[in-house]
Amino acid sequence: MTIEDARKEIISSINNIYEKNEADNIAEIVMEHITRWSRIERVLNKDTPLSSFQKTSLNQTIDRLQQHEPIQYIINEAWFAGMRFYVDKSVLIPRPETEELVEWILKEFRIQNSEFRILDVGTGSGCIAIALKKKLPNAEVWACDVSDEALTVARMNADALNTAIDFVPLNFLDKEQRKQLPEVDIIVSNPPYVPQKEKNEMRKNVADHEPFVALFVPDSNPLVFYEAIAEFGKEKLTDGGKIYVEIHENLGEQVKQLFQSKAYNFIELKKDLQGKDRMIKVVFNS
Repeated sequence: MTIEDARKEIISSINNIYEKNEADNIAEIVMEHITRWSRIERVLNKDTPLSSFQKTSLNQTIDRLQQHEPIQYIINEAWFAGMRFYVDKSVLIPRPETEELVEWILKEFRIQNSEFRILDVGTGSGCIAIALKKKLPNAEVWACDVSDEALTVARMNADALNTAIDFVPLNFLDKEQRKQLPEVDIIVSNPPYVPQKEKNEMRKNVADHEPFVALFVPDSNPLVFYEAIAEFGKEKLTDGGKIYVEIHENLGEQVKQLFQSKAYNFIELKKDLQGKDRMIKVVFNS
């Protein structure tokens, strides 16, 4: 089997799971991982046979892909803000819309020369906190998560990317545990926001493989994390401090109204590049 044969085999094996463009992209990721060659190198050497080890790796990868396992978990790798992150099943896979949330913050704070403090709530892989620290070196960055396994991954990524982050294990929904967090100038979060009733409507590679605790919230209170963030902000945000959160595309107005009900006086709802309501910024003035 040649490199080109292998690429076609991957696409054929998952074309009933993914759309063509996504299947093509996954095939390229798999082949790069297996061969350790760039796309140009693979094109130039498309008739090169796979080694026995590469064939075994290919077959194992295809088996896992056919079980709807995300390619990022199979190769333990995802890219975010131009950086390579280690990921496994204990953390969400970083997504492009979350990069948009980070870029929104960077656009407003990149010229900030004075020191300031950021808190990332529910850090997962650490992608938000690390990307912000990389681009805003004057910031002191804190990050928390309820999952010890996720924090292990986040610390690993921070070390690999040479970023100093203060990681704190805690349940952010517990008011007492939140007391150990410092006063901050920015709160950022991509919290769980998918109502559990929507699980059956989601793609299997997400619903069956990514961590339940990082995705879903009770149907009875889908805004539970935004309530906690709003309460925490009134206690620990500096005057003029800002909150940036990712949101469910169908709950934008509800999240906006929640912050309004908590007396936050400037609220901006922003769409992502797909035209969906995806993030909100609020400003706190005491």
